[in-house]
Amino acid sequence: MNKELFKHYNEAFESIYIHPESMDSKVAINLRSLFPKKIKDFDSRKKIRAQTLSPEDFDQSKKEILVMPYKGKFFKQCPGGNQNSACCNYFVLNLGSQCHFNCSYCYLQSFLNSPFMVIYSNIDEARFELSKVAKSMKDHRIRVGTGETIDSLGLDPLTNYTSELVKALKDNSNIQLELKTKSNFVDHLLDMNHYNQVTVSWSVNPEEVVESEEHETATLDQRLEAARKVLDKNFSVAFHIDPVIWHPDWEKNYKRLVKRICSSFKPNEVPYVSLGALRFQTEQAQIMKERFSRTSFVNSGEMFVSKDKKLRYDSRLRSKMFKTIIDEFKSYSRSWRVFLCMESPETWLQTYGDSPRRVEGLDELFVPKPLVNTETL
Repeated sequence: MNKELFKHYNEAFESIYIHPESMDSKVAINLRSLFPKKIKDFDSRKKIRAQTLSPEDFDQSKKEILVMPYKGKFFKQCPGGNQNSACCNYFVLNLGSQCHFNCSYCYLQSFLNSPFMVIYSNIDEARFELSKVAKSMKDHRIRVGTGETIDSLGLDPLTNYTSELVKALKDNSNIQLELKTKSNFVDHLLDMNHYNQVTVSWSVNPEEVVESEEHETATLDQRLEAARKVLDKNFSVAFHIDPVIWHPDWEKNYKRLVKRICSSFKPNEVPYVSLGALRFQTEQAQIMKERFSRTSFVNSGEMFVSKDKKLRYDSRLRSKMFKTIIDEFKSYSRSWRVFLCMESPETWLQTYGDSPRRVEGLDELFVPKPLVNTETL
């Protein structure tokens, strides 16, 4: 680990707690070696689970690492498949919870109830589940992401979990592992044998949104530079413009973002770009106002309760924003593949004029796949 990255982590975390069952894990050994003065007595710490987290507690949880084994199932279907959304057959493998970046819109604000940033120590079990699912779906290509409840690469230089998961790819050619991040922590990946089965994807937004809402993350320039680095090492690269956030100059700024992407990458270098509009649980609205300025972009747009009980922009505004971005991509090349994430069939119809399975270049993503019974893993 270089000095700059070490400094980043050293400043980000105040304390590291290791559960007794995780003392001999590789990640615990590595953390004790790197940050011996930050290791604290786990038994003297408050309970792992809290009833609720105040805004102050949530901020503090980003500075406290807890290494512990996960007792549930790592592998599950993306939550979008269980809602009134057109499902792109995405699966998730959760290797921890919480993120030391600080995005104003982060859904974890209304989801987490632990006063720690948790790293699951039993990575071998996660890799075993991944292999087992791959074998049970050997006739299907499956996309599996690790960035649902934690940034895929935010802690990866500390955990080396990507290198552990990649071991499952060698004998399971139907897996496409996706690492979703807002960081530029990719140097440790560059010499990895990834079997051409790893996609590194970036959540991106216009520079104005990054500066206003995505605190402590890599800049847009840094993310795009990191994407070029991994692409040059034959990793696959994807982009998620998610969440699309309304603000006074949204149209000009998102068009500029598309121009940046299209001037740096060719459509055949990027298998897909996804779009998703700002959305959050109703109880998160007050949390965001307490943690961030009331004039923040995420607090300034008018939101309505949708069918999935989340607050969203009006469907006509969402479709207008999506169509603006899609049309801008298509103005550079008709070959750009852009799909909607966590959106209803009705929004697809308003935006594309058709269902996702009828849109050229996207149909393969939306062909239904068998459900995974996690109880058998």
